[in-house]
Amino acid sequence: MRVQEAIAAGGGVVSWVNLGEVYYVSIRRRGAADAELALRLVLASVRAEDTIPQVTREAARLKALGGLSYADCFAIATARRHQAPLLTGDPEIIDSASGVEVIDLRLA
Repeated sequence: MRVQEAIAAGGGVVSWVNLGEVYYVSIRRRGAADAELALRLVLASVRAEDTIPQVTREAARLKALGGLSYADCFAIATARRHQAPLLTGDPEIIDSASGVEVIDLRLA
């Protein structure tokens, strides 16, 4: 519900790197057909952003510090770029993200 409220309040943006992660996890858990449907639903609600050099460099700097997956670093870098809160239930991001507001979806 919190994600839907945030999207309704101002849209949202997601990196294609993170969408790719959602997509492959969905394929593994529910199969390709359900993954396609999930991807279409996400794309109907938020703007998917191509990877740009600025975000890639920021993600790489974060990755160099250790402790986060590269995809997690892209989520943080994308949120920073847009000065937007990062909604996640990922404990590594929640524990490590700095320079960005993190909304813990585990509390929802």
